[in-house]
Amino acid sequence: MEAQIESFIEYCHKVKGTSQNTELSYRRDLYQLAGFLRARYQMTKVEDLTATALYGYIRFLEEKQRKAATISRNIASIRAFCHYLVREGVLMMDVSETLKAPRVEKKLPGVLSPEEVERLMDAVQGTSPKELRDKAMLELLYATGIRVSELIGLKLSDVNLKLSFLFCTEQNRQRTVSFGNKAKAALEAYLQHGRQALVAEETQQALFVNCAGKPMSRQGFWKLLKGYVQRAGITEEITPHTLRHCFAAHLVANGTNLQSVQEMLGHADISTTQIYINVNQEQIREEKRLIRLR
Repeated sequence: MEAQIESFIEYCHKVKGTSQNTELSYRRDLYQLAGFLRARYQMTKVEDLTATALYGYIRFLEEKQRKAATISRNIASIRAFCHYLVREGVLMMDVSETLKAPRVEKKLPGVLSPEEVERLMDAVQGTSPKELRDKAMLELLYATGIRVSELIGLKLSDVNLKLSFLFCTEQNRQRTVSFGNKAKAALEAYLQHGRQALVAEETQQALFVNCAGKPMSRQGFWKLLKGYVQRAGITEEITPHTLRHCFAAHLVANGTNLQSVQEMLGHADISTTQIYINVNQEQIREEKRLIRLR
C-alpha cells in the first residue's frame, strides 16, 4: 500500500502540480490510514480496500476525538487517493464515494487593528541587514496580502521596483500584485544595504535569504514574526497568515469591492473572500459591546 501511496504523491507532484504542503498532508494522512488498515483488518494491499474499512477508519478518528477539520482533511486525502487508484485501474470502483465529511464550523480569521499593525511595523527598528530584511518582509506582506509561501518564494526577477509590482507564482499560477510607498521604501533599503551582506553566493536568486545566505524558510519567518509581535506588545494569537487577513479585512473595511480583493488575494472563488465582510461585522459588534461596558 505504501508503494501506491508514493506513486500517488508523485502523480500529484508531476501531473496535478500540487503544493508541497498538500503533498505532505496526503502522505501523512494516507500512511496513518495504511497503519490502521494493517492493524485492524490485516489489510496491506490497496486492491482489498472497501467502503466498510474506510468507514471503520473514520469511526476510529471520531473515537479518538479528532477535530472535525482533521477528519474532513483525512477524507479529502482518501478521496483523492481512491480517485487516483480508479484512474490507474487499480480499483474497479471508487470505494470512498459515500464517505461524508463532518460539518466544519468556519472560524473567522484573527485580524489585528490598523493600530496594532502599525505597532508591529514600528517594532522593526535598526539598519542591520537582518532588520532591513525583516522590515521589508513585513511591509511587503501587509501591503500585498500575498501568502507567506509566495513571499519566501520570490526571486529577484519577480520584483519591479520602478513600477512597484511583483509577480507571484503559486501552484503554476502567476499573478501581478502592486505595493505602496512604504513597502517600496523598505524593499529598496533592503536591496541596497541589506541583502548583499546576507547572501552566501552571488548566484543566489532568492529575494529574501536567512542569516546563512540561503532562501528564507516558512519556519524562519514564523520565528522572526513571533519576536516582533512580542516586542510590539501584541497579545492576540498571530500566525504567518495574519497579515494576509489584515490586508484583506482592512481593504474591505475601507470600501474596496470584493472582486478587487479576490483578485489581489488570488482566490479562485469569491465566496472565500466574503469571509472578510463577516470579520469586519464581528469587529463592529465587539466594539459596540465594549462601549456599552464602559
